[in-house]
Amino acid sequence: MKTIAHENQKTSIAAIDGGFSYHHQSLRCEPFANFFDEIIYIRDVPVTDLTQFETLIIPCRTNAFHLAPLSEQFQRYMKAGGRLVVMGETFPDRWLPDVSFTGMDTNFWWWLEKGADLGVRIVDTNHPMSAHVTKEAATWHLHGTLDPLTETQTCLIATQNGECLMFEDVSRHAPGTLIVTTLDPFYHHGSHFMPATTAFLDKFLTWLSEG
Repeated sequence: MKTIAHENQKTSIAAIDGGFSYHHQSLRCEPFANFFDEIIYIRDVPVTDLTQFETLIIPCRTNAFHLAPLSEQFQRYMKAGGRLVVMGETFPDRWLPDVSFTGMDTNFWWWLEKGADLGVRIVDTNHPMSAHVTKEAATWHLHGTLDPLTETQTCLIATQNGECLMFEDVSRHAPGTLIVTTLDPFYHHGSHFMPATTAFLDKFLTWLSEG
């Protein structure tokens, strides 16, 4: 059931609030609050019918310890046709099947070098997401990659070496969809620094809202 209507929204979106200040800021305050039809406190997830939402977002740095007991519920949600979007630093390799993660040392200061390029690439320029999310919007820093991918996982964003930073899987949990990324925009936007992450969320949420 929709409780908030975004003027451009075409699909219902819910997000989980892990109880962190950056989740509160990102999910419940402008400029993004109206993208969400429902904000679900993580301890209320087990008693929530997730199938009423077309898309469910698990924001950055939601505690994997709290997500693990919900794994089967998330998988049933996708099997019922839902789209699960798992953001960075949630370690889905620990609570979802067939998801790999390899951490890396984060270079926060790569941009201080003149002409530096972090190397983020939009892999499939024909994918609907690429109409909104650009290389520039997806560039701030990296925490890890999702390799190796399974046969059903399609890379959407990658490093310059081809390591996956975001994949989409429309088959493993069909008729639902799983999107996983190592990018962590909710954390940085909600913490009031890293302006690129605000630009990313604006474009990423717009794409998700279009279905």
